[in-house]
Amino acid sequence: MTGPVRALIGDADRDRYIAFLREHYAAGRLTMEELERRVEVVLSAGYADEAVAALTDLPGVPRAPDAAAKGRGGWTRRGGHGHANQPAVGWVPTAERFRDPSSGVIMRVWVDPADDSRHYVPDR
Repeated sequence: MTGPVRALIGDADRDRYIAFLREHYAAGRLTMEELERRVEVVLSAGYADEAVAALTDLPGVPRAPDAAAKGRGGWTRRGGHGHANQPAVGWVPTAERFRDPSSGVIMRVWVDPADDSRHYVPDR
């Protein structure tokens, strides 16, 4: 008998988890030291469930994608993968755009040069 299938963590999931941690830091729920510790856990995780362990005591924790969803190219959403209504100060726009499969909205990819995280903003 085998255990549950675990999903390997990809860059998009890491970016989403780190953005989630940064939101909590900005809201004053984490100190800089705690943010750095948790980001290190996310960056060193081999599997999504290991990375999510760094988030479990915070409100609104994104669920780790399961292996079946990852195999289809999907991921679990916490109100959207790295979505924002508008870019934050300092984010740099890229030429990359895509259509969000759940809403049909054209999204533009923005990068935060502070940590190279990717964010998706409706391309108006």
